[in-house]
Amino acid sequence: MASIRKLRGRWQAQVRRKGLPPRAKSFDTRGDAEKWARNLEAEADRGSVLADTRLAENMTIRELLERYLEEVTPTKRGASAESYRLKAMIGRSIAHRTLAMLKPEHIAVYRDERLEAISPGTVLKELNVLAHAIDVGRREWGINIQQNPCRMVRRPKPPRGRDRRLKPGEEERLLSASDAGRSLWMRPLIVLALETAMRQGELLALEWSDIDEERRLAHLDLTKNGDARDVPLSRRALEALAELKTLKVDDRVVPTTRSAVGQAWLHLRARAGSDDLHFHDLRHEAVTRLLERGLNVIEVSTISGHKELRMLQRYSHLKPADLVARLD
Repeated sequence: MASIRKLRGRWQAQVRRKGLPPRAKSFDTRGDAEKWARNLEAEADRGSVLADTRLAENMTIRELLERYLEEVTPTKRGASAESYRLKAMIGRSIAHRTLAMLKPEHIAVYRDERLEAISPGTVLKELNVLAHAIDVGRREWGINIQQNPCRMVRRPKPPRGRDRRLKPGEEERLLSASDAGRSLWMRPLIVLALETAMRQGELLALEWSDIDEERRLAHLDLTKNGDARDVPLSRRALEALAELKTLKVDDRVVPTTRSAVGQAWLHLRARAGSDDLHFHDLRHEAVTRLLERGLNVIEVSTISGHKELRMLQRYSHLKPADLVARLD
């Protein structure tokens, strides 16, 4: 039986069940206190656990995200980008709501407001990190809410992956533009990207100890998907590495930073007349060229590091007309 008493001007309801911590909550009216106690006792009678919801009632989304930023984000490979995203989310009005009061309709309003300002892909990333933070809170931090409201709203449709390929003569223009620039490592970096299908971060993380010229392999110890892999090196890739070796200043194969590459790339593509080309498009071009050489998707995924073979479908630019001859 619940006990109701007046304490410091408010009505406090307390529910006790054997083997469980007591639950208590204060209200402005006796009726609200009795209603809360009856609902809690009814849950207990149905066999439900008297979950302690005090943390959910007091913790705001801001506090949840701040704890997630401190404890979970640093363990991720994309910690830098996620930190930036979380700090922006912490400043939004939704961050002032408590977890107990957060409803799917609040998430939907947040989603629609953000879609007016940023791309669907970015909104999707924000909703994903919020949903995961709530899941972690429910599983590990004692935040008792019945459901994760983030899992109950429609997500923006993921954007289609870029399928930008190099145009005829564009590779030559890029290499000529790199020769005209001051960054001596840009030309061999572009060649390596096209020959190995490595990501920019993987190329910049390479050290000379990772290169086995005799076996013609480059070892990647830490990749985006968390797995190590060995990438075969073509003769052209080996020539690019030989060029980089003449520029050697330390253990890094490409002696520069992501920021420097970004700045150099902006100037280089402008000189080449390729303003819409991203550095990552070189990986798309490289993977597509491997498929065009006749390698199957298993072989290409071994080189590129794609875990899901369906991800390679968008790299195939085969047209139905190209397949007619194979059917005869």
